[in-house]
Amino acid sequence: MPIIQLENLVKEFNQPDGGKLKAVDGISFDVAKGEIFGMLGPNGAGKTTTLEIIEGLQSPTSGTTKVMGFDSTKDTSKVKEHIGIQLQTSSFFDHLSLIEILNLFGSFYPKHTPPEELLEIVDLTDKSKSQVAHLSGGQQQRFSIVVGLVNDPDIVFLDEPTTGLDPQARRHMWKFIRRINEQGRTIVLTTHYMEEAEELCDRVAIVDQGKIVALDSPEILVDKLDASAHLSFRLEKELVQPDVFSQIEGITDSEKNGEGVYRLKIAHASVALPPLIQWAMQNDNRLRGIEIKRATLEDVFIDLTGSKLRE
Repeated sequence: MPIIQLENLVKEFNQPDGGKLKAVDGISFDVAKGEIFGMLGPNGAGKTTTLEIIEGLQSPTSGTTKVMGFDSTKDTSKVKEHIGIQLQTSSFFDHLSLIEILNLFGSFYPKHTPPEELLEIVDLTDKSKSQVAHLSGGQQQRFSIVVGLVNDPDIVFLDEPTTGLDPQARRHMWKFIRRINEQGRTIVLTTHYMEEAEELCDRVAIVDQGKIVALDSPEILVDKLDASAHLSFRLEKELVQPDVFSQIEGITDSEKNGEGVYRLKIAHASVALPPLIQWAMQNDNRLRGIEIKRATLEDVFIDLTGSKLRE
């Protein structure tokens, strides 16, 4: 049985003009025990609202969410016994040390993990007597995660856990998230970093305008693209318009940047390369600096949600 189940979840908010904003519009999915499940989407897509309904922090307009078999709306106290939450922003007591904060939060639950064990998970043992204000940004993020582990939860919700971190700190955070997962916990996370989702998630749901527009493993989502790879090169003779290449078998789109680099979307390199090379030879031209890159989850994201900036 799935550890999390959503069925036709809807959440509407009243607008000042009397209308309704449908932030979540019929979302359904399951999460398996031990899985790292990611939710991706533009700002305002409904990701955080969906998580808050699962966690029992908001009530749905309609639909159901179940955690460990308990209804998130009707059995909120039961659900909270099994989950840990790390929010986008957290505030802690200014004058308490890390170990004192963990002891305080642990006292709220009948079952809790010793604070020393929690700090060890995220390499903060040497900071146990420090105050949160004296930690770096990355250390504060790591601490906010272990606060969500005080009740030894089965499921951990992470809402954009690496926002604002530099690349080094972000990769260290990935290591800690994997460590938490390897301890047998299911993880549900939202993120704006496509590389993060590819690195961590077993499956991802791409959410747009309150609906799930794709749900699968990152690898499968990339493979489903019309163009699962990109081919770039320069030409010895700069006398060609990019649309010439779209007529060659295996090439689905083409463009040329301001530096004279042609970038082609291709389904498979083995299909596109031979006719491309043949074209170059027939036209007394030469391909320089050929580079082939596999498409990424970011390409899937843009393909499904569009490239227009949303406020």
